[in-house]
This record gives sequence, structure tokens and C-alpha cells, in this order.
Amino acid sequence: MTTPEYSKWWVKRINDNVPRPSQENNQSIEEHLRVVPSKLEIIKQDFERRNAKLKNKIEQIDEEKVNLRLDVDIQKLEADKLRKGKNKAEEELDSLKTDYKKMRMSMRTAGLGKTLEQWREEI
Repeated sequence: MTTPEYSKWWVKRINDNVPRPSQENNQSIEEHLRVVPSKLEIIKQDFERRNAKLKNKIEQIDEEKVNLRLDVDIQKLEADKLRKGKNKAEEELDSLKTDYKKMRMSMRTAGLGKTLEQWREEI
């Protein structure tokens, strides 16, 4: 005496216990043999995806950092250039002031710095 399950199995078998594909299940062999990933594998894939995203973000931040350093260096050079220009202008101004004072003194000494009234009094 056989059970109904055994009878179904016996009808489906081909070549020593290899069941025939049933018509109710029309999956291809690739789909049938496809391995379903475990939870650990899914978590690992998710971790690797996130890790790759973070690596890309780190690379972008490093690139921005390099660009910002270059900008800072350029601004430092410009500031130094402006500072030197300012110092030179101040030195020239001081030199002009000194020259002006010397000229005024020599004009007074030579009598060229007198007003019209002072000349009239002298004459």
C-alpha cells in the first residue's frame, strides 16, 4: 500500500529519483538554482555599499581640503603682497614728509619762505 505523496513522487521521478519539472512551476533552471542570500550576506552587502559611499565622501572631503589649503595659501600670498605694498607706501610717505621739512627749513634759511608782507618790511 502506498501513500498519495509516494504515488505523486513516483509519477514525477525520472532516471533514478530525479523529479521532472512540473508544468505548474515554470521557473528556469537558473531561477530554480539561484541561491537566496542569507541575512549575514545581505548585511555584509549593505555594509560594503555604505562603506563605498563613505570612502567616496572621504575622498571628496580630502579634495575639498586640498583646494581650501590652496585658497588659503593664495590669500596669504596676496595679503603679504598688500602688506609689503603698504609698508613701501608708508616709507615713501615718511620720506616725502622728511624731504618737505628739509625743503621748508632750507627755504626759511634762504629767505624764500617769506610772505609778501615780510618782503616789504625787509625792503
